[in-house]
Amino acid sequence: MALFETGDLLNAINSTTAYTGLNAQTFGDVGTKTWSIFGDFTFDLTDRFSVALGARYTEDERTSKVLRRTYNGGFSEFFGGSPNLLATTSDFNGKATFDDFSPRVSVSYKVTDDSNLYATYSQGFKGGSFDPRGQTSAAPDLDLSGTVSDAEIYDFMQFDPEEVDSYEVGYKGSQYGGDLSYSVAAFYSDYKDVQVPGSVGIDTDDDGVNDTFTGVTTNAGAATIWGVEFEGNATLAEQVFNESDLFNLGWSVGYVDAQYDEYIDAFGNDVANDRVIQNTPDWTASTRLSYDTPLTIMDNNGRLLMNTLVSYRGDSSQFESPNPFLDQPAFTLWDVGMRWETEGGRWGFSLNGKNLTDERYIVAGYNFVNINSDGTFTPTLGLEGTLTGFYGDPRTVTFGIDFKY
Repeated sequence: MALFETGDLLNAINSTTAYTGLNAQTFGDVGTKTWSIFGDFTFDLTDRFSVALGARYTEDERTSKVLRRTYNGGFSEFFGGSPNLLATTSDFNGKATFDDFSPRVSVSYKVTDDSNLYATYSQGFKGGSFDPRGQTSAAPDLDLSGTVSDAEIYDFMQFDPEEVDSYEVGYKGSQYGGDLSYSVAAFYSDYKDVQVPGSVGIDTDDDGVNDTFTGVTTNAGAATIWGVEFEGNATLAEQVFNESDLFNLGWSVGYVDAQYDEYIDAFGNDVANDRVIQNTPDWTASTRLSYDTPLTIMDNNGRLLMNTLVSYRGDSSQFESPNPFLDQPAFTLWDVGMRWETEGGRWGFSLNGKNLTDERYIVAGYNFVNINSDGTFTPTLGLEGTLTGFYGDPRTVTFGIDFKY
């Protein structure tokens, strides 16, 4: 492992009398070797009551190489170039092994032949790793020794596994010969060492201004997520205009309450009350209405399926720190579709419209500002800061023809 200070880069540039094709390279490679053993068994204690037991043992081995270099004279050797190396600002090699034993137990009771109650407990595991976007020169001097050690660099680049204890109870039912089916479930999840990806600004020349940034994945201490879900499907009508057509309705509604219980920042403060779970709206809902009917076109027997979908998504935050410039208020999308295909699916065509109301909604972004209590912001990258929003697709209409041969 080697760490080169930014001064090496500045000296290299200042000492170069002529340079063209200045190019910064970030190379991140994370390899994974995984093996696991698992089993799941179901025991029917009576004709209506059953118990399922399962377990999984997993071992992950991660290897990582993160290389950040600056050249002049064109592209790096990875893209067929042979430039002059000005400086290497990160040269990191790391290796770590993570293992986990995850049990599962579920009990179910068949209330009737078409309905059952169930309760489940399970543990989950997401292996730790190294952030391939990392910059070793951003590692902090945690012990205030005046030197950033290899161990401190390793701890900065590596993040721990995420673990969760999940509980769920629910009911599933079907009536009217299967024309109506539905399910309702309530869940509670207790997370530890939540993996939180992000980016931070870096001051490379000690002038008090962050002039570049690096990716960093941290572990929040604990989080709790609970909620309820209700979904179903119903055949509204059959044989309305002919002997084999039908109208169908599907729906889903969900509520989620998500919050951090412990979140220690870089200064040792618990900021859980000031952080939110990313991209987790409280309310979501959708409903789909479809109509399926036989239709003959040019002596080709086939079926026509038409549907319309309306989906709702509540307020959500793009990052763990709320940001009024990037956070997405609640919005609704409306899609419609039509497909006709021959019997056997030999060929067909489709016409689809997405986001027909042309809703503008943010799906991701970059945030390099701190929001102040009065609504203004303080830049954390450059003199003005950076706010970048990436939007979902606008209104689109597509037509397609397919043929199988």
